Amino acid sequence: MTDQHAKGAVSKTKGKINEGVGKLTGNKEQELKGRTQQIQGRAQEGLGNVQDSVGKARGNRG
Repeated sequence: MTDQHAKGAVSKTKGKINEGVGKLTGNKEQELKGRTQQIQGRAQEGLGNVQDSVGKARGNRG
């Protein structure tokens, strides 16, 4: 597991909170910010997955 996995999880959580608060308060801007954070979090986790795969591939070769 890389730092990207952890950062991604944090971004997704923040995003869910912001989206929820935005929905509750009717603040579309905050809701959109939350959705954007969730997308960013998924991308960070994806990068972490790639880094894990590369690390495993390098380990298997050496």
